[in-house]
Amino acid sequence: MSAASESDIRTAIALTDRRPVVPAERLVAEMVPPPRFAGVSFGSYLPDSSQPSQYEAVQILESFAAGLNGAAEPPKRGWFRRSAPVPAGPAGIYLDGGYGVGKTHLLASLWHAVPGPKAFGTFVELTNLVGALTFQGAVRTLSSHRLLCIDEFELDDPGDTVLVSTLLARLVENGVKLCATSNTLPEKLGEGRFAAADFMREIQGLSGHFRPVRIDGQDYRHRGLPAAPPPYDDAEVAARAARTPGASLDDFDALLEHLKEVHPSRYGALLDEVGSVFLRGVRQVDDQATALRLVVLADRMYDRELPITASGLPFDQVFTEEMLRGGYRKKYLRAVSRLVALARDSAK
Repeated sequence: MSAASESDIRTAIALTDRRPVVPAERLVAEMVPPPRFAGVSFGSYLPDSSQPSQYEAVQILESFAAGLNGAAEPPKRGWFRRSAPVPAGPAGIYLDGGYGVGKTHLLASLWHAVPGPKAFGTFVELTNLVGALTFQGAVRTLSSHRLLCIDEFELDDPGDTVLVSTLLARLVENGVKLCATSNTLPEKLGEGRFAAADFMREIQGLSGHFRPVRIDGQDYRHRGLPAAPPPYDDAEVAARAARTPGASLDDFDALLEHLKEVHPSRYGALLDEVGSVFLRGVRQVDDQATALRLVVLADRMYDRELPITASGLPFDQVFTEEMLRGGYRKKYLRAVSRLVALARDSAK
């Protein structure tokens, strides 16, 4: 296959040329499940037959949804002889488990099962919303909601700890129900990232809002599948981008530099009208701040189901071993899992 001409290459979108501006109204309007989970339900979740906790999580969330809908009884399942009702007390459910066990699928299923007003967003999107609306504006906007779903709940700095603790306390006081997903138990949030002991009161306050529900299992994206597909060479990446409608084409280093200039709340808008992503020269990232920005971009690409075709290193080598052992380990593992899945999509 011959390489594309220079004029053909210019037809691809360059993410590095984009500097999107996202008004607060769009941030609020887009607090819905991402396209990948737009049509999911509890019925479409496929539990691993070897993991009873996955079946139980479905039943707990169905009970929770039934309570929000005012139903006397949740739907009946044949998985257990007795139901697993949500006890009175905590205002929400906290889905804890490894990456790829279907937590976001279940969170989106709950959102779809409950009538509005309701909101769905990642932890990063929630903190960005507060920044756009101000704290009081966010409280006013979200207090009218029946349910707030928070995906990828993480506390990366003390400021976020205090902000989210105060926000959720106000929302719970106003009757908002909560559901969150994370790879970290509520009482362990912030561990390994900052001096969590200094903010234990806020962390314990957050924990008190939730009933933790553990979901065990293997990453479904990797069940029986090979490791990251081998990368292409630069010429093949450019050629494929040139003949793919809606393709973006960027050099990996240039894109990482560009992400420094774009607020993470705008990474979704950065991908507007992009149908697939092409990257040249993927390399190992050894800077923590750069790596965390890449994690957010990977999440937004995964939400939008954008296949990635790349040259350079395979995505299972993009983060250093030190990073994969550090405080952000679970974030990096999730990003690797998602990037590898998107790279596989491009190879189909």
